[in-house]
Amino acid sequence: MKNKALNLKLLMILTLLFSVNAVFGQQVALGDFDEQGDIGNAAIKGSAVYNKAAQTYLLSGAGKSLNSQLHYLCKKIKGDFILNATVTFIGKSDKSEREAGIIATEQPDTSSRFVSGNVYDSIPIPASMQFRKNKGEKIDHLSISSYRSMELSLERRGNIFSFSVAYYGENYKTVSKNIELDSNLFVGIYIRSATENKLEKAVFSNVRIIIPAPNNFRPYIDYIGSHLEMMNVATGLRKIVYSLPGVSIQAPNWTRDNKQLMYNVNGKIYTYELVNGKIVKLNTGTINNLDGDHVFSFDGKMLGISGPVGNRETIYIMPANGSDNPSKITTGETGPSYLHGWSPDKTTLVFTGKRNNIFDIYSINIATHKETRLTENAVLDDGPEFTPDGKYIYFNSVRTGTMQIWRMKPDGSNQEQITFDEYNNWFPHISPNGKWIVYLSFPKEIDPSDHPFYKNIYIKLMSASGGAPKTIAYVYGGQGTMNEPSWSPDSRNIAFISNSNFN
Repeated sequence: MKNKALNLKLLMILTLLFSVNAVFGQQVALGDFDEQGDIGNAAIKGSAVYNKAAQTYLLSGAGKSLNSQLHYLCKKIKGDFILNATVTFIGKSDKSEREAGIIATEQPDTSSRFVSGNVYDSIPIPASMQFRKNKGEKIDHLSISSYRSMELSLERRGNIFSFSVAYYGENYKTVSKNIELDSNLFVGIYIRSATENKLEKAVFSNVRIIIPAPNNFRPYIDYIGSHLEMMNVATGLRKIVYSLPGVSIQAPNWTRDNKQLMYNVNGKIYTYELVNGKIVKLNTGTINNLDGDHVFSFDGKMLGISGPVGNRETIYIMPANGSDNPSKITTGETGPSYLHGWSPDKTTLVFTGKRNNIFDIYSINIATHKETRLTENAVLDDGPEFTPDGKYIYFNSVRTGTMQIWRMKPDGSNQEQITFDEYNNWFPHISPNGKWIVYLSFPKEIDPSDHPFYKNIYIKLMSASGGAPKTIAYVYGGQGTMNEPSWSPDSRNIAFISNSNFN
């Protein structure tokens, strides 16, 4: 699967690049960056062009590493930042030392203090973080045991710089260093060749300039900006389709006709038209202040939502195109109920319910409103979702000490653990064809019972038939990123939310 996915990824990038070659030649915009240029005196000048449709950057550069020659594309950033990117070299090089990466420098010249994260198109040369602590001094470095890495991230937190890399499908490997640089830096992406007389090229995709939340932000009170994204799960290529500054977009899911994405903002539900970008508020009648629990029935005709009765979340259902009077399914009297899934036959809902101060998973018969407790643990069970064939309910549970993915029969029997790593894994979503599962993976350092806002997280993919999961997206997000079923009807794409403190 790994080699197939990598080949698909490269093919997709090259197709996007060369099928719009004429457009590339006409564009002068630099996407999220402000300027480009050369550092050093390479014999051939480099270039950078932005493909708006594909949201990719094509960089060309010559130069020799020894002479600090490169071509860059950058943006002036003050304070903390994260810059993520996927790098794909174009063609084959005569030399194995061609290099690409991320750079943060006080001035774009050959003597300034800087930090960069570098990857090479060569197995003998590992990725590394390079830096110059004092102006004019020699460059120092920290190596990472990762080769031909494609996924890059450079992060600044105060004076701590961290460089992370991964071969596509793997988790990051990271090195960090305390390096004192100015508050304002030129931050961007770059390429250089191994010879002054030859241009090398690379495509940078999935580029995200992230201004992280401040350390003193208050969860569920303070919010930073949100991007609504789509991603092809085979290639890992992502695209931002809609953004809102200072607002928390949460929990996107796909309509079954493949025409819209649905999400919630400030207690209301909206639809985003994929063809024209039109945004429409969904009619939920008098049920307002909704959370992110909005789930379509398998046939796409009905929608389940969660809204408050008093201060307790209560589940309602209604036609997928909205209603003046949604039908109440749970009473709210026994405790809050957080909806996560429908049974394929539309007779049953599954939800996380807080009863007697314990969160467990319940099912409820839509016709009779009879609740059935499916898990019985003193710790958190959450995120239940039926498989398309109705044979299993997948969920996440902290019963082993870390949050892991589990599954059980619809009556709660045969509960078995599916993931076994050191991360905290949340919200399993099964593809419509029943073949794949995607889920969020939070850092091991967080409280296992929490899925907080604004963390460096992974989106992982695993086969429903078993096997090792692989990382398919490297995301700054968390709560609200992918709480509800988010697959496209053809099982090729997912939708999710990433975050940044942009204006």
